[in-house]
Amino acid sequence: MGIIKACKLGFDYLKYDEDGNVQDTQRAVNNVNLDIEAGEFVAILGHNGSGKSTLAKHLNALLLPTEGTLWIDDTVTSEEPQLWKLRQKAGMVFQNPDNQIIGTVVEEDVGFGPENMGVPTEKIWKRVEESLQKTGMTAYRHHSPNKLSGGQKQRVAIAGVMAMRPKCIVLDEPTAMLDPNGRREVLEAVQELNRQENVTVILITHYMEEVIHADQVYVMDGGNVVMEGTPREIFSQVDTLKHYRLDVPQVTLLAHELRKSGVDIPEGILTTEELVSALCQ
Repeated sequence: MGIIKACKLGFDYLKYDEDGNVQDTQRAVNNVNLDIEAGEFVAILGHNGSGKSTLAKHLNALLLPTEGTLWIDDTVTSEEPQLWKLRQKAGMVFQNPDNQIIGTVVEEDVGFGPENMGVPTEKIWKRVEESLQKTGMTAYRHHSPNKLSGGQKQRVAIAGVMAMRPKCIVLDEPTAMLDPNGRREVLEAVQELNRQENVTVILITHYMEEVIHADQVYVMDGGNVVMEGTPREIFSQVDTLKHYRLDVPQVTLLAHELRKSGVDIPEGILTTEELVSALCQ
């Protein structure tokens, strides 16, 4: 079993009337099956309302299933009375870093999580140092988070989660509010953590270029997982992705249009280098 496993996972949002009775239900996640191995980089794609953010909140037990089962590191989320234990194993980074940063100084904010876990002071500062190094934020340790750029704030938020030493980090559209430079900074930090620290990364995003280095991609629509495969397998299906109101990386779309025009190149090209190589053959 992987570090994250879902079996026939379903979740309903409930709507109540004035008397507190359930008036209506809305199915947000439906019959989802996942098996994510330790150390993998997994991306979850989907248009707004597809259910990807609701699924993300299940992956560190912010939400519990309406039906089906979700395991985090072999523990069934709905059977664990102390959910904070699960959240130490699967940390969460949200879309808006301002909602996650609470310290007045960067290093204090990064150390907040370990302090609340009861980690001894000397070990807290060691974790702070390591986490700031891993996210490239050591030079800003004495800065106020309020004076940082959006990308820098998000890296501080990631450092704060990493200081808790999770086995898995779930990022729910962490670059949605950032400019292109900020998106690049955050993605590079996440990829580095995955490569160097063997941390399982689950990235929820709607930026297609962010997932080309993922090990596995899941595409959601209407609460269901409708596509699953490697980035090359997924982005080889341009017309299917368009059906689900999703784009593909620009270079992949260019290659697809060239292929439709009769140029003999493969589908699923992911990078400019690959396209150049294919055209030169």
